[in-house]
Parts: sequence; structure tokens; C-alpha cells
Amino acid sequence: AKDLAAVWPEDGPKKIWSRTFGSGHSYISFVEDRLYAMYREPEAEIVEDPMGPVAGPTRKEEVVVALDAQTGKTVWEYRYTAAPLPDGTIGAENIRGPNATPLVHGGKVYALGATGNLHCVDQKTGKPVWSHDVLAEFGAKMPGFGFASSPLIYKNSLILPIGGPGVGVIAFDPDSGNVQWKKHDFAGTHSSPILIRVDGRDEIVLLAGTEVVGMDPATGDIEWRYPFQSNVMTPLWGDDGILFISSYITSPDRGSRGLKLTRKDGKVNVEEHWATKEVRVGYTNAVRSGNLIIACSGEDDEFFMTGIEAATGKIAWQTPGFEMANLVSADGKLIILDNGSLSLGVPTPKGLESKSKFPLFKKSIWSNATIVGQRLFARDHETITA
Repeated sequence: AKDLAAVWPEDGPKKIWSRTFGSGHSYISFVEDRLYAMYREPEAEIVEDPMGPVAGPTRKEEVVVALDAQTGKTVWEYRYTAAPLPDGTIGAENIRGPNATPLVHGGKVYALGATGNLHCVDQKTGKPVWSHDVLAEFGAKMPGFGFASSPLIYKNSLILPIGGPGVGVIAFDPDSGNVQWKKHDFAGTHSSPILIRVDGRDEIVLLAGTEVVGMDPATGDIEWRYPFQSNVMTPLWGDDGILFISSYITSPDRGSRGLKLTRKDGKVNVEEHWATKEVRVGYTNAVRSGNLIIACSGEDDEFFMTGIEAATGKIAWQTPGFEMANLVSADGKLIILDNGSLSLGVPTPKGLESKSKFPLFKKSIWSNATIVGQRLFARDHETITA
């Protein structure tokens, strides 16, 4: 994204279109002027009530959808039956449907539902190609908030952490859905794997419940591991060789780490470069802006937009007035989606210069905005907007 506005009108950037949408925390993928996302749609069911039977909402279908990015009109939908999260699931009353972001690659769309339905559909038509129920077929263990890891493509493998004995991570053939390999006893994770390059060689990094691991992407073999009890945030890699990880949950590992990764004689060395308990990132992301790591840190009802020196872990600045905010770094600016509000800021070595803020949605969501060129796409549990 280039030449983004330095300031917005009081009521926000010009709205191109807006339409009703279903619930979920899935991010929006953009490919060839189409948007791809997931949602869960309520269906009526009869609920017993002291005043007599009434129709109440229960969400029985998850939907993978392609939209025209210019108009928001539906190009295709692929629907499948998917039970809601079981009673007793952490936050089941608030986790409304799909959490993972669809992956678009090689003419196909790969989508993982909240209760473990993995589907591959044709990118142009939405017609099904293959599918797996990872709970029923592989004995996966559903994470506390439901499945949330987004799939990753590496060469001719679709790599997905699902959690469970011997199936911590599975690699599928992207065309057929056949299993290429399955390994490790990782617990289920809400974090997504990332692909990094350490001294000339590719590596997958994953927050795997009680540890962070580096894996050979071709075989799934573990090259290094570091104990760290984590929850949701996807690891953040920098060109300086610093891997940023953070945990919001109450545990001895609570806080953040800067891990320095180097490779020598074919082996990866992981060093705890710095550690701080003062930065705790929850269900949101972190970004790099020059020498700063920027994330929304805090707990309960007190959160700060926080700039951290990547080399030292020292807090460079903190700006109050936020909740659990997701960020996009683009054109030297930060676009922040926070409890339904969209705001624009400019990070500096001394702080965050706030430029604009306006209410976009009625309700908070753990999704993030998607920016392509000078267009921004965002969704909550009821609406998707350009």
C-alpha cells in the first residue's frame, strides 16, 4: 500500500460498499480482486421457554465465501454442516464461528472451521475438491477457543497444526488432500505457523501450546525448541534475526521474549536475547516498524499501544486509550481496528501520533483489516465493509 491518506475525514474514509455478513473472526484474504472469508450463519431451532416454544438461533452451517472486491456481491458460497462449539468451550458464547483465515493458492481455497472441518474448494467456482474432519479422522484435540490456525503452503505441502497425539502438525497434498506426514504430540494451538528464513534456509516456526518450535518445512522434523506457554499471537520475525513471541495468559512464561536465531554447521541455535514481563499480547497481532516492535499490550480493561525496541526488549513508549487492538503497518502508518473503532496513527521513536479515529462497527472482533492499494476491507459479526 502506498500514498495512503495522512488524515481521514471526521466520519472516516469514503465507504465504497457495505453488506450483511455472518459471524466469525476469520480475516479477509484478497486475490485477483476477489475477497475470501468464512462465517457462521444462524439457523432457527425450537427452544423450550417457560412462555412456550420459541425459535432461537443456533449456528449449524459454516460458509466459505468469495466476494467481488469492487461491489461486495457474492461470487460463490460453499456451505457445510458444522456443529457449534461444544458447551463448556472457553468463551463459546462469544466465539461465533470460524477463526482461521482461508488460504488461496494454486487455484484452490483451503479453509479450516472452528470445530475442525478442513475443506479445499475450487477458487473460481467454490465447488468442493476434498475435505477432512480432523477431530473424527485424526483424533485431534480442539483448542480452548476452537480451531484457529490458518493453513500454510510450503512447496507441494499444505501444513496445518491440529494438535493431538502424533498429529501435532499434519502435511497434506494440496491437490488430493492425502496425508504426506503427521508428527509430534503438540497440544492444540490458536496460533498460526509462519515461514522464515534463517541464514539461507527455510524454517517453520510455531507456537505449540507449551513451547515454540522450529521445524524443517520439508519433513516436519524439529530443529529447535524453546519452552514457552503461549496462547494466540502469531510469532513475528524480523530481518535482524529476532523472533518476537508473547503470552497473555497467567503462567510463569507470561510476557514476551526476543529470541535470536542463527544457523551454524547446519544447526539452528536459539538464544533468549531478551525477556520482559511488561509486554503481554493477547488475541491480537504485532508488527514491525523499523527498529520497533509494535503491539497492543495489557490485561483486563487496561491496554496500551506499545513500542518495543527489537534489539533490547525495552519499552520505547506506551499510548493509552486502546483495548485488544489489531494492527496493519502500511506506508509508514498504523491502521488499527480496536473494539469496533478504526483509527490511523503514525509510529515514531517517541510515541504514536494519533491522526484519526471513527466508529466502524457496533461490536468488537478479533479479526484485522485487510489493505490492498488504497482500499481497506474489514468485517465484524454482522457486516463486511470496503
